[in-house]
Amino acid sequence: MLYLDANATEAPRPEAVAAAAVGLSVTGNPSSVHGQGRAARRLLEDARDGLAARLGVAPAQLVFTAGGTEANALALHGFGTGRRLLAGATEHAVIRAFPHTPIPVLADGTLDLDALRRLLDGPPALVATMAANNETGTLHPLAEIFALCRAVGAHCHVDAVQVAGRVAIPAGWDSLAISGHKLGGPMGAGALLLAPGLHPAALVAGGGQERGRRGGTEPLPAILGMAAAAAAPPAGLVGLRDAIEAGLPPGVIVAGQGAPRLPNTSQLVLPGVAAERQVMWLDQAGICVSAGAACSSGRVARSHVLEAMGFGAAAGCGIRVSLPWNAPADAAARFLAAYRMMAVRLTPG
Repeated sequence: MLYLDANATEAPRPEAVAAAAVGLSVTGNPSSVHGQGRAARRLLEDARDGLAARLGVAPAQLVFTAGGTEANALALHGFGTGRRLLAGATEHAVIRAFPHTPIPVLADGTLDLDALRRLLDGPPALVATMAANNETGTLHPLAEIFALCRAVGAHCHVDAVQVAGRVAIPAGWDSLAISGHKLGGPMGAGALLLAPGLHPAALVAGGGQERGRRGGTEPLPAILGMAAAAAAPPAGLVGLRDAIEAGLPPGVIVAGQGAPRLPNTSQLVLPGVAAERQVMWLDQAGICVSAGAACSSGRVARSHVLEAMGFGAAAGCGIRVSLPWNAPADAAARFLAAYRMMAVRLTPG
């Protein structure tokens, strides 16, 4: 199989697997005061120190969670009281699950800054935005968003799940979420980064772990794996992504192609052919990709991202190709051979 679904989960990095194995070998609970507990605590705090240094924050600014979804929910729960939630129209489901006012996007998928400026005129706001869209890879203009929020005292939360370990994240956010398995670590760990002096109300109450900001025993093996994966250098994937896009058959649209995007991501729209059919056909050909709006239950739905970008009926016809850090050199050629055949077989007429 050729795995091209890294934005759903990256292939595990060997150093992350090795680090997680170390965590599994420790019996103690990091909150216990005996020797085994202290040994687990040392591993936990060493991982916190390393990850914080990699992300450019102090260790106390980093709250471990069970994943990116929880980190996002903690930020919105913890900082949303008394604030209007303004969220990009192409946000992840965890953000859209909170009552919010949508911020429109432009045709290339980037946040509409003029619309955001108008929406910020009013009571205090919490602005939630992805750093990069998980379907199209479109990078939002974070520096400009931060400046607009700062000018009116709005809290700006960034879902950085897709950019961490791939592209640099500019300074200026108030809170920021990452996910371990999107870095090449194990599933089951994430983190919320906080600007100095900020303390969110806990979403999960418990025994006072994470300085009282997130209760529950920390998932030590997954955290160690996440920290190890974060230390790995970014993969050079732009050439493979561009080769895929250059070899597409006529009529295929690359969503957001004119905007800055993640180096590993292409959202390919084949009008008239349902995304689910494309995913299934490619799977039978030995290639793993995602539909534009695949969810945890395995359902395939019309992409709200492509709808927000103005694709109309074609919003149900997009697939996401997201290259993993270990993509083989022939990934573009193998994908294109299968995709061209699929386009011929499935395109109406």
